[in-house]
Amino acid sequence: MRLTLHFAKQAWAGLLVLIALTAVLGVLYPAAVWGVSRISSGSAEGSSLVDSSGCVVGSAWIGVDPQVASGQNDPYFHSRVVGSVTDGDPFTPGDPAAALPSNLGPSNPTLADFVEQRRAAIAAREGVDPSAVPVDAVTGSGSGIDPQISPAYAELQVRRVAANNGLPESQVRELVAEHTDGRQLGFLGEERVNVLALNLALGLKAPTCASPSTGG
Repeated sequence: MRLTLHFAKQAWAGLLVLIALTAVLGVLYPAAVWGVSRISSGSAEGSSLVDSSGCVVGSAWIGVDPQVASGQNDPYFHSRVVGSVTDGDPFTPGDPAAALPSNLGPSNPTLADFVEQRRAAIAAREGVDPSAVPVDAVTGSGSGIDPQISPAYAELQVRRVAANNGLPESQVRELVAEHTDGRQLGFLGEERVNVLALNLALGLKAPTCASPSTGG
C-alpha cells in the first residue's frame, strides 16, 4: 500500500513538472521571444525594402547581389560572394538559394583556389591590386546570405560606383556612412554596411513589379 502511494506521489509530481515546463517552454517562452521581436528594430514581418515606386526589391536581412537591367556599367555596390563548393562555382551572384554551407577550412585547396579566383575578379572589377581586396569580399558570411559588408569593402567600391553614377566620390562616401551600422551594444561584432539599403539610396529599382507593396 505504501509503495503504491509512493508511486502515485511520484507520478503526480512528474505530471506537475510536465505541466509547468509545457507552460513555460511551450507558451511563455515563445510568447516572450515573439514579443521581443515585435519591439526590436525591424521584425520578421517588416523586413522588406522597397524602391521609390513602392515595389519590393528585397529583404533587409537577406543579401542579394544587384542583377538589374541598366545602361550604366555596374553602378551598384556588391554584397559578399555566394559560392557553391559542390558545383565548383566560385561565384553564383544574385541567388541566396545557392549559398550552400561547407565545412572547408582556410587550408583546404578548393576553398583557397576559390578565394584567389574571387580576389582576382574583384580586383579587376575595382581596378585595384589584389592585395587591396578585404577578406570579407572573397569569403561568404556565416549564414551565406547576410546583407552586410565591411566598411573597407564598401570603400573599395566607392570609386567605381561614383564614376558609373556620375556622382562625386564624397557624396557616395556620405551615403555609405549613412548606411553603416555600428557595433551592437557598442562592443559586439563589427561595423557593417547594408548593401541593399545603400543601393536603394543610389536609385536601385525592382527588376519587375506586378503591384506596389502596401507595407510589410
